[in-house]
Amino acid sequence: MTMMIPFDNSYARLPEGFFARQAPVPVRAPNLIAFNTNLAKLLRITPDEAEEMARAFAGNIVPEGAEPLAQLYSGHQFGTYNPQLGDGRAVLLGETIGADGVRRDIQLKGSGQTPFSRRGDGRAWLGPVLREYVVSEAMHALGIPTTRALAAVETGEIVLREGPMPGAILTRVAQSHLRVGTFQVFAARGQLDHLRKLTDYAIQRHYPDAQGPMGLLRAVRDAQARLIAQWMSVGFIHGVMNTDNSSIAGETIDYGPCAFMDSYHPNTVFSSIDRMGRYAYSNQPEIAVWNLAQLATALIQQFEDKDAAVEEATEIVHAMPDLMQEHWLKRFRTKIGLVRAEDGDLELISDLLVRMAQNQADFTNTFRALGGDHARDQFTDPVAYDEWAEGWRARLQREDTPDVVMSAANPAFIPRNHRIEQMIQSAVQGDYAPFHRLNDVLSRPYEDQSDAVDLTRPPSESEVVHATFCGT
Repeated sequence: MTMMIPFDNSYARLPEGFFARQAPVPVRAPNLIAFNTNLAKLLRITPDEAEEMARAFAGNIVPEGAEPLAQLYSGHQFGTYNPQLGDGRAVLLGETIGADGVRRDIQLKGSGQTPFSRRGDGRAWLGPVLREYVVSEAMHALGIPTTRALAAVETGEIVLREGPMPGAILTRVAQSHLRVGTFQVFAARGQLDHLRKLTDYAIQRHYPDAQGPMGLLRAVRDAQARLIAQWMSVGFIHGVMNTDNSSIAGETIDYGPCAFMDSYHPNTVFSSIDRMGRYAYSNQPEIAVWNLAQLATALIQQFEDKDAAVEEATEIVHAMPDLMQEHWLKRFRTKIGLVRAEDGDLELISDLLVRMAQNQADFTNTFRALGGDHARDQFTDPVAYDEWAEGWRARLQREDTPDVVMSAANPAFIPRNHRIEQMIQSAVQGDYAPFHRLNDVLSRPYEDQSDAVDLTRPPSESEVVHATFCGT
C-alpha cells in the first residue's frame, strides 16, 4: 500500500512573494513515533507501512501532489516588531480538503533550514515535538480550536540546544497558518497589492460571509474572543502570544512554552523567556486585543480613506474586551453549574477565584470537585470555601441540572506540566509508554478514568516545573 494524501493546494498558487519554495531537508534515520489515525481518516489520508510513513513525515520523500514551501511573515515579539520572520524550521507540504469539507494545511515542523531560518538550524528536538503533539491533541479533546498533530518522527540525528538532544519532526495540521504577522509583513513593506490578495484569500478561505477587510477584522475578533475565553476556562497559558503566533483562523497555534496551571493564580507565567510577565494567564485577554489592533493597523493600509477605516477598526477592536468577558462569563457560569444568567453571577465566580488564589487551590481539581461538592479539600483553609459555597448552593437551587452542566464543563484530566516533562525524559531514554498513555487518557478528558487517577494529581514540591522553553 502507498500512502495517499489528496492534496489541493491554494496557498502555493499565490504570488511567489508570499513564500519561498523549499523542500524539506532529508534526515539520517527516520523512525515513526506516532501516527494519528483518527485525524488521518478525517483528512482522507490512506496510511502506509510505518517505514514509508516515517520517510514521508520526516521529509525524506515528498508525497505526490505536495508543493512544499516556507511561508513569509513578520510579527511583534514581546511587543517589539521584527520585520521578517517566516517559517524558519517548517515547510508547508500542501493542503487537503477533509471528509468534513474543511480545507487544512499539512506542515512539517523541524524539517530543516529555509531562507527564513535566521542562522537557526531549522530543526526541532524531541521534547518540544512530543509536548506539542500531546498538548494540541489534548486541546482538541477539550473542545478548544487548535492545530493538531498528525505524526511525530525521530530523525536519528542530534540537535544542539542546552546540550545534544535527539532530533524529531512534527507533522502539524491547521485550518491555515495565516497569522497576524502574515498581514503585517506586507503592510510594513507597503506591498498593498499583496496585502489585498492576502485579505481576499483569508476571507475566501476562512470567513466567506465577511465583507471586505473590516469584515475580516470583525470575524477574526469574534473567533479570537471565543478562543481566549476557552483558554481561560481550562487554565491554559499560551506563553508566547506574539502576533506571529496569533492565528487568523482562531485556532491555538505554536505550542512553545505553554502550560496548564496547577494551583490557581492569575499572575502565573511559565515561559522561561517571559521575564516581565507580559503573557501571564490574566494578561491573555489584554494581549489578544493588542494583537487584534496590530491586525487592524495592517488592514487599514489598503484603504484610500484611512480616517474612515481607522474609525471603523477602532470600534471593532474596542468591542473585543466586552465580547471576551461575555464568553468568559458564559463558560465560567457552566463551570459552577449555572445556565441561567443572573445579576451577581460575575461576583460569585470572581469571589471563588480570589479564594482559590489565596488558598493555593488546584484550578482543574477544584472545579471538577464542585460536582461532588468535595472542592473544600483543595483549599489550605477549607472555611474559605465553605463561606463561598453557602451562597453558591443557594444560587444552584434555581438551576435544573447543575451536576450535568459541571461535568461537561470541567475536565478531570489536563496535560499537567510535570507529567509532560516526565514523559519527555522517558522518551529521551527510548521509553514512549508515558507518551502513548498521556495521549490515550487525554483523549477523554471529561471521563472519570479510575486507572489514571495519578494523572489528576498536582505535582509534589520536587516535581513542580517553574518554566518551560520554546523549541527553537
